[in-house]
Amino acid sequence: MLQVVLQKEKRNKYLDSLKFALYCMSHPLDGFWDLTHEKRGTMAAANTILFLTVLIRILKLRFTSFIFLQVYWEDLNIFLYIASILFPLALWVVGNWGLTTLFDGKGRLGQVYMATCYGLTPYPLIQLPLMIFSNYVTVDEREFYTVLSGISLVYAAILIVTAMGQIHEFSFGKNILFTVFSLFAMLVMIFILMIFFSMISQGVAYFISLGKEFLFRL
Repeated sequence: MLQVVLQKEKRNKYLDSLKFALYCMSHPLDGFWDLTHEKRGTMAAANTILFLTVLIRILKLRFTSFIFLQVYWEDLNIFLYIASILFPLALWVVGNWGLTTLFDGKGRLGQVYMATCYGLTPYPLIQLPLMIFSNYVTVDEREFYTVLSGISLVYAAILIVTAMGQIHEFSFGKNILFTVFSLFAMLVMIFILMIFFSMISQGVAYFISLGKEFLFRL
């Protein structure tokens, strides 16, 4: 009986935290403050929002009208496509947390991740009906689709930037500054990773050629 009650409370908390994403959309300053400081958000809800965002991105490839999105399936690797969504998000979370930690940022790594995922809420909410809508409009109405699609991205970006300011307790100017620095940190991390993997590939290639030479001499 106790276990059932606990499971029900856990489920209700998850649903409440998921619905709280809508409050963050309409009241970003209060919402993202309460998200972490009042513990109104949960990792489960954050993961759900991220999953829905990735799912909508994939569904768009299949169900968006070819007028607005042309997909060459023979050249598409779905795993690389998913990685192209998750990898920049991971870089943003690590880059922002790493920089703000050095300059009195209050947000922890998990809180940066949670707030970022909550900030993505407008994307699936707008893109899902837009995906369906794309199959019932003409080429002449392309601008309407493009504008709404752009709004979903801009809206999400504004929410994420606002979320960072609230969880780190930064002023507006300082938050914008560290947003730019975080984007620069992402580029630096990409550069370092490219060098790292390049060195690994060269090392592997060297040992493979060495092994071939050894076998040849035998």
